Amino acid sequence: MTLRAKRLLRRWIPIAFFLFALTVLLGNRWVINSTDSYIYDNVGLLPENRVGIVLGTSPYTRGGGRSDDFFGRIEAAAKLYDAGKIRHIIVSGANPDATYNEPRRMWQELVKRGVPQEALTMDFAGFRTFDTVARAHRVFGLERYTLITQKYHTYRAVFLARKMEVPAVAYIAPGTQYRHPWREIFARVKAILDLFVLRTEPRFVGEPERLPTEGPGDEDLLAQRLRP
Repeated sequence: MTLRAKRLLRRWIPIAFFLFALTVLLGNRWVINSTDSYIYDNVGLLPENRVGIVLGTSPYTRGGGRSDDFFGRIEAAAKLYDAGKIRHIIVSGANPDATYNEPRRMWQELVKRGVPQEALTMDFAGFRTFDTVARAHRVFGLERYTLITQKYHTYRAVFLARKMEVPAVAYIAPGTQYRHPWREIFARVKAILDLFVLRTEPRFVGEPERLPTEGPGDEDLLAQRLRP
């Protein structure tokens, strides 16, 4: 490498780093500022929606212990159902193999807490938040819903939903409220890229599914909602 090339490299590396950091900062501010008013921690103030969606996470920590985030989301979903804020719950997450199945484990825990089985639907293709939110409208035909997860995660989930033209709200579940994973900071930027640059599609869409809470006369309305 020539001396000139080394000088150019030393000059442009700090500039590139500054531009990258600025992009991450502004992207995060956009996601947070545009969604903060749709996120609730008070059950009384939370708008009622027919469906709540519990976003998937592992029931275990990396060390093999009990995950406060997982059980916090379960507790919050059962609480909203008992309060009449939601009437049906979709548990959405990943199930890469026979030993790891987030939706089924969430379903089991909610049944233990008294939520009727007929009020639960498992979405096995919620590989990531983007997939869960996209499938909520495209597969389950939902025009609005309540997302249930920890605060740091609510901003990105609501941002994705509302940029997909679904007026979703979110309820903050108990858990590691003061933890703000570094990966979430970059995940918000990735959400912006997925929506506006990469035009990302869900990994799996599949056929439309009718939730049990649809009324007997709603078949035509559901078909209209799912029509491309």
